[in-house]
Amino acid sequence: MKTPTINLDEIEIKPITNQADFERASALIDALVDADLIEDEATRNKALDILEAITILAIDYEKKHFPIEKLDIIESIKQRIEMLNLSQKEVAEYFGGENRVSEVLNRKRPLTLKMVKNLYHGLGIPAEVLLA
Repeated sequence: MKTPTINLDEIEIKPITNQADFERASALIDALVDADLIEDEATRNKALDILEAITILAIDYEKKHFPIEKLDIIESIKQRIEMLNLSQKEVAEYFGGENRVSEVLNRKRPLTLKMVKNLYHGLGIPAEVLLA
């Protein structure tokens, strides 16, 4: 990749305080997303530093203005099972049997630590979601 078409020396890094700032930052992030492919080392390092700084500011703005609702544990499990196109019978081993799958998914039985470990390892559901 050649030097980016934007002039890195003209980029001003400042707090993102409104939607217009956020949109400019997003456009800049898009322009610099492949900065690691820049051939010139000094230019690459500068572009990557700018990319990191702008990304941190954009993430901070997103967290404050577009908070993500905390996922419901059971809904997260159901979504993952659906995404993997699995049946309750196919995931029964992670819960300790077919009856337990139904009980947990219908909120009649709480998740156990063993179930959490099995779901984490078997279905790749992040532990922070399962333990929330």
